Amino acid sequence: MNPARYALTFACYNQVEYTRQCIDSMVRHGMDLSRLIVVDNGSKDATRDYLLSVPVGGRIYNDANLGCGVAWNQGALALQAEWTIVMNNDVLVSAQWIESLIGVAEQRGLKVISPALIEGLLDYDFEAFSAMASQKMAGTARVGGRHAVCLAVHKSVWMDVGYFQPVPKLLGYEDTLFFHELEKAKIPMGITGASWLHHYGSVTQTAMKQERGLSAKDGLGYRYNYKLLNQSWLARKLAKSERVAQQKKWRQEELAAYAMTMHGLREDGQFRWI
Repeated sequence: MNPARYALTFACYNQVEYTRQCIDSMVRHGMDLSRLIVVDNGSKDATRDYLLSVPVGGRIYNDANLGCGVAWNQGALALQAEWTIVMNNDVLVSAQWIESLIGVAEQRGLKVISPALIEGLLDYDFEAFSAMASQKMAGTARVGGRHAVCLAVHKSVWMDVGYFQPVPKLLGYEDTLFFHELEKAKIPMGITGASWLHHYGSVTQTAMKQERGLSAKDGLGYRYNYKLLNQSWLARKLAKSERVAQQKKWRQEELAAYAMTMHGLREDGQFRWI
């Protein structure tokens, strides 16, 4: 795939070792780092020194932690392309993950698409697993599925619903609001098993909680953020119930067809499929 067709961005806040592993995995699979814009949200560790050592396409330094929405928008606008991949920094990528991700989106007519995930400890051979899984589940899609660990967004989406809400106090609620706008606009989205990432799991959010003196069990979002959805309590509960039912249906269908699903957790050295 012509690299000019896509751009990537992620935000980071301390946790330099995860950022290093993420970029190393991109290099290992031949990605052109000039297509990557990194937004640093006021890191106090060695993140900025590290970023100066790698040939990324752009570095944006914020004086304070402005939150995900602001950083994602900064990165998406700094290098504009037909497809913008917005992702976490606590992930490892796999071979041909971008080509497979965008390829399925174009085959299925999706305008927002995410890769399949294994989350948790890296106590398995991700390279071998991802090669097997992407081949086994090539061309598959959970149409209507979504997650914000990584999503490729077609440029038409920015024109239809706009960018992420740039409000730092949303504290991780930006993705929920963005997906809500996609649903209202009936923009097709999905998740594909043709492309895989390993996700260590909410490393940046954990750091944000520590910064704000919150416990690991505390949510980052405030209850009043729900009001931004302009939905009643009942409407939110019904929507959640529908998503849970659909998740169960996808799980059953994928287990029957592939003996695995598009979302796995590593627990006690085993995969748990959800």
